[in-house]
Amino acid sequence: MTTTASPARTAPAADAAPARRARASARRREGGACAVLMAPFLVLLAVVFLIPVGTAVWLSFFSDDQPGLGFGPERTVFVGLRSYAAVLTDPTFLGGLGLVALFCLVYIPLMVLGALVLALLLDSGVVRLRASAQLALYLPHAVPGIIAAIIWLYLYTPGISPVVELLAKGDIQVDFLGVHTVLPSVVNIALWSNLGYNMVIFYAALQAVPREVIEASVVDGAGWLRTALQVKTPLVRSSTVMVAMFTLIWALQLFTEPMLLSQSTPMINSRFTPSMYIYDAAFTRNNYGLAAAASVIVLLCTIALSYGVTRWTNRSRKEAQG
Repeated sequence: MTTTASPARTAPAADAAPARRARASARRREGGACAVLMAPFLVLLAVVFLIPVGTAVWLSFFSDDQPGLGFGPERTVFVGLRSYAAVLTDPTFLGGLGLVALFCLVYIPLMVLGALVLALLLDSGVVRLRASAQLALYLPHAVPGIIAAIIWLYLYTPGISPVVELLAKGDIQVDFLGVHTVLPSVVNIALWSNLGYNMVIFYAALQAVPREVIEASVVDGAGWLRTALQVKTPLVRSSTVMVAMFTLIWALQLFTEPMLLSQSTPMINSRFTPSMYIYDAAFTRNNYGLAAAASVIVLLCTIALSYGVTRWTNRSRKEAQG
């Protein structure tokens, strides 16, 4: 006895197959579009980050040695983690890390608070000629870092600096490149160069704050100071975290300012910061393995601190929402 499927049962199955093929085709088109859009980013990521990092990791495991008494031909040999051990036990590298940590403790709070205060002043309308004020504050960031360092080196150097001369007329003797003032001098250059850029980020975030929220706080009797601190500042918290993280990453790579100031003061040596240590190892001592190992260590420190800041921020945000 044979049975045949009824038309009522076969019709839905016949209709479902084209629908599945259409959905699969749509997913393939979406995947292709995503691949095309992501390709430039992935290529750029590989060229400027993944390949250099991979090269640095590879170089860190090798070193150039000479056999015998050093009279033979130089050859590249695998040394494993020897370069990492040399970097982590070098007091000059550890001292540079400590100095950069101190620089971050001073520079990051001043940068974040200063940029936020300037943005709040511009947004509140206290500052007249707002567009001109924005341009004047942002203009130092448009100056290349090496030019900015040269300008401030001129202002710091005794004998040619009009600032030092003016202070001397008032019987105020200040050595901006002394043992206790050289780090604040570097902080000052960094603030002058980057404060306006971060102010623009905060100001753009403040412009996105709903005006009805601010108007409601004014109706409730909040003054401009209370509105700025208790209404506007919490609403730009994500921008605050972003500015703090970018500033931290930049501070860990401190190089240009102390490198140029080292030409005029003995307080800054060739290994003053980790980046200067890497430069000295690679281009003065020709020890590329050591330089690569130090670079990888600085990269790992940057990733760890950035991850810690992100986790702490997310946890604080969840606690505030809960």
